[in-house]
Amino acid sequence: MLILSRKLNESIVIDGRIIVKVLRIDKDTVKLGIQAPQELPVHREEIHDVIQRNKQASMNAGQATIPKSPMAHPTPPPEKPVAPPSNSNQDKEK
Repeated sequence: MLILSRKLNESIVIDGRIIVKVLRIDKDTVKLGIQAPQELPVHREEIHDVIQRNKQASMNAGQATIPKSPMAHPTPPPEKPVAPPSNSNQDKEK
């Protein structure tokens, strides 16, 4: 983990695309401003955890309800019974 000290109105830059700026400092609370590309989701950790749990739950539910494809493990056709060899030579001799 990288640990940095920042003062009011100072920023850090992540990957050249994300800017985190200290906007306000009150007693035991720091207000941060985060500038990130629109396609990059930014959430508080507790919200991120809920989203991940919901994704996992939906994936688990999806696996339980979707039957496996019969082509994934095809069942071999049942074996045909083999007829005993005929004794046609014995029949002819009688």
